[in-house]
Amino acid sequence: MKDTIERAVTSAVEDLTKRGLLPPGSGDAATVSIPQNKEFGDYATNIAMISASRAKKSPREIASLIRGELEQRNDLFSEVTIAGPGFINFTVRPELWIKVLDDIHEQGTAYGCSAYGQGRKVQVEFVSANPTGPLHIGHGRGAAVGDTLVRIMKTAGYEVQAEYYINDIGNQMNLLGLSVLSRYRELFDQGISFPENGYQGEYIRTIASELTRIHGEGLLALDHHEAVHVCREYAARSILEGIKDDLIRFEVHFDNWFSESSLYDQHKVDETLEHLKTSGLSYENDGALWFRTTRFGDEKDRVLRKQDGSLTYFAPDIAYHRDKLERGFTKIIDIWGADHHGYVPRMRAAIQALDSEPESFHALLIQLVSLVRDGKPVSMSTRSGEFVTLREILDEVGTDAARYFFLMRRCDSHLVFDLDLAKKKTEENPVFYIQYAHARICSILRNAAELGLAPDMSQVDRTLLEQDDDLDLIKVLATYPDVLVSCAADLEPHRVAFYLLELATEFHRFYNKNRVISESGPGTMARLVLVDAVRQVLVNALALMGIVAPESM
Repeated sequence: MKDTIERAVTSAVEDLTKRGLLPPGSGDAATVSIPQNKEFGDYATNIAMISASRAKKSPREIASLIRGELEQRNDLFSEVTIAGPGFINFTVRPELWIKVLDDIHEQGTAYGCSAYGQGRKVQVEFVSANPTGPLHIGHGRGAAVGDTLVRIMKTAGYEVQAEYYINDIGNQMNLLGLSVLSRYRELFDQGISFPENGYQGEYIRTIASELTRIHGEGLLALDHHEAVHVCREYAARSILEGIKDDLIRFEVHFDNWFSESSLYDQHKVDETLEHLKTSGLSYENDGALWFRTTRFGDEKDRVLRKQDGSLTYFAPDIAYHRDKLERGFTKIIDIWGADHHGYVPRMRAAIQALDSEPESFHALLIQLVSLVRDGKPVSMSTRSGEFVTLREILDEVGTDAARYFFLMRRCDSHLVFDLDLAKKKTEENPVFYIQYAHARICSILRNAAELGLAPDMSQVDRTLLEQDDDLDLIKVLATYPDVLVSCAADLEPHRVAFYLLELATEFHRFYNKNRVISESGPGTMARLVLVDAVRQVLVNALALMGIVAPESM
């Protein structure tokens, strides 16, 4: 509907321009939006005010010209008014709103899909936790954001790949091996001093115990470095399998698991460093290798190789993103923790150094999550280590509540996760409230089936749906495709959570005021078709969030 109105406004301005009443380019930056107060109509535009300086006319004079053009197109609007300094407000004809129900019933699960992305290749890399410990609640929020964004962008017409980057080499992996070996030796009363900053979680002891069942005392006879290697490789595999199991339970899917070690095995890090050298974008200074990131707007140049010959994390990260570009992705979206904010400008510099546009790279930063129980903060120190694991959250509140609560706020805003609220079976819990809307509609449809009735658009007297309550509900259904396009364009998956709550609220309000099945008849079929359309959109939107749409509760 919004696209239809935008096209109508654009066409009106073009016609006025052809007749010399407005100059070319009038209203280029104009927008069409939904007014907060429905008394101002269904949609409004600021085009008259945007055009005023160029046209050298008052906004209200321009608005009057545009209104005159639009009123001739009486198949679209029942009313066009001018408000305030020159806003143009539109009220759409009721019969056009009702056509939205045709779209929903014809398209079913495809309702909301669009060709907005035009098949462009996009990669979303998210979670990417080091295989040094189980996923914590921060990873859970990133997983919910990333997976939902992938689903939305596919619906919006992009070709999308979800990828997990496995940091399986480096100091943190050696520290993992040493931590496990230390716990392994303790089991045989041959403990060595536990490494400073070693991994302290109970899972380390569990892995050490597993190694005793596999190797017995055999690791005690190995060279220290070889024993660390055995512990590291086993621990990494075990932890990664646990991560995969948690993600499967959390309804999160990855198309590709990319190993950092493959960058070295295939010499891609060396090739990338050579590319920067031949491009004149790296230089030696004080025994270190530097990348000229300041050439691309970074605050200072960055080290790629230290004086001792070891590489910084930045070097393989550049090689990894070069590999992404070589795979043909035109948009690269990385979802990182908020502590990586300083990494964004240098990675954008790297993208430019790799002969790609900086706009092809996007970073979404995931802010911290605080847990609350009984109104009090929950300590982050648990049996699993210095954090609350995703698995513990899923055990306590379930997948549906966890996914929705992680998406209740913008990802760059701090999130307070209320464990008690997430478990409530009342209208206070938004997940329960939304799912109950779907279950309630399913109950209505079952009752109708017992009376021999099933939703059938061809049997509807459309004029019966022109009441305010019916139209208000239909208008919310009509905005769903626009919501998905805006989510994909702005990389803001949380808007689906907002939309679902709005739709559920409008449905419950409608249901509490109106009887769907009545003995007197003609309105029953119209209302059945309407609530079935609500059911379908609830199913579609919940699926994007990876949440079940229950038929009974």
